Amino acid sequence: MHTVNFAGLSLAAPLQRALAEKGYTVPSPIQAQAIPVILEGRDLLACAQTGTGKTAAFALPILHQMAHNPRKTFRRGVRCLILTPTRELAVQVMDSFATYGKYTDLKFGMVFGGVSEKPQIKALYSGLDILVATTGRLLDLHQQGHIDLSQVDTLILDEADRMLDMGFIRDIRKIAALVPRQRHTLLFSATMAPEVTQLANSLLNKPVDIRITPESTTADKIDQNVLFVDKRNKPKLLIDLVGNHAANNKGELSLVFSRTKHGARKLAEQLNKAGIEADAIHGNKSQAARQKTLNRFRDGDLPVLVATDVAARGIDVKNITLVINFDLPMEPEAYVHRIGRTARAGESGQALTFCCDDELALLRSVEKLIKNKIPILENHGHHCPVITELYTSGAQTKTVNPQQNRGNSGRGNSGGRGNGGGRGISNRGRSGGSGPRRTEFRPQQRKSTAR
Repeated sequence: MHTVNFAGLSLAAPLQRALAEKGYTVPSPIQAQAIPVILEGRDLLACAQTGTGKTAAFALPILHQMAHNPRKTFRRGVRCLILTPTRELAVQVMDSFATYGKYTDLKFGMVFGGVSEKPQIKALYSGLDILVATTGRLLDLHQQGHIDLSQVDTLILDEADRMLDMGFIRDIRKIAALVPRQRHTLLFSATMAPEVTQLANSLLNKPVDIRITPESTTADKIDQNVLFVDKRNKPKLLIDLVGNHAANNKGELSLVFSRTKHGARKLAEQLNKAGIEADAIHGNKSQAARQKTLNRFRDGDLPVLVATDVAARGIDVKNITLVINFDLPMEPEAYVHRIGRTARAGESGQALTFCCDDELALLRSVEKLIKNKIPILENHGHHCPVITELYTSGAQTKTVNPQQNRGNSGRGNSGGRGNGGGRGISNRGRSGGSGPRRTEFRPQQRKSTAR
């Protein structure tokens, strides 16, 4: 389906005004295909890579429908319920609704754990048109009698694959049982794993199936490289690369991923000692502290953010032009969502992955998932040819202990239940059968579209 611009989607005037203010004129493929389906009231199963504008794909038509079909909100009631896997993503989704719906009279709200529930209870009391929620806090407040889900007419699952990865299937089914069976249901996911399909079959009624890109591909405009380095030299390499990026790319941001909470905190300390302003976010930090750090990063006051996979989804920040995987993730799908924090909404960016000898198996798992070899970058001061030889020879090596990753995922970090991770985004010009290539580190230039 081809749509020239947002005007061709027949969205309400208040939404068109908000889009014009943001400078958004041409919908992304997922928006162009999903918006007409949702406006027709059809259930939808949508799969699209990260950074392609999935939030606007459901926010705009839902706002349009509610603006054209006003209904008085009732005490503790909710008309549209949106479930997200993490509190960071909940904030991002809420920001999108607030941006696009600023010229409507609709009432928005958000509930997630890690913060006081009193302001959330107060906001719920008079009723809401749209509620964005993480599953744990939502169920807690419902059990206390603060939320009435009996008249929900639209249920949306955002990042459904991640919710399943984080073990929220029981919570999702509990919530689905609390809302009316006659409802409009939308399920958005970055990948279409069998578990996602099974969930969709149980929740959706004759849905339209939209799949924008192949599963487990990586974004077209992300220039990816792997850097082979001894573990002890990783911090030195990080300081060199991030310092160089900050010095030569004023106003651009760097996002660094660590496997563990302790590692994220330590890396931020090391960067600050080297004169590079940085801070860390992870599951042990309070929601208020995490949000304060994210706001500084988003505003450009913090040039470097170090994070565990709690940040792999839910961060939609402009000017992230460099993502560094200081540690390879234990789950290869997380790699895709980590690097998807750059090249957002049609922009471009650089993703560098550090790999020591005990991470070679993890690197091979990532390459198997994305169906491509990641080019090798050798022109740095800490290149280790021994690891390169191990990689190119296909030799078996020791593997990082999975126990190191315990405590960074699962319940506890997304409103009381889990943190980030990742799946699904096409890698331009990469050939899976041509072997590793060696390239140079070059900054990219970007453009933007609606998120």
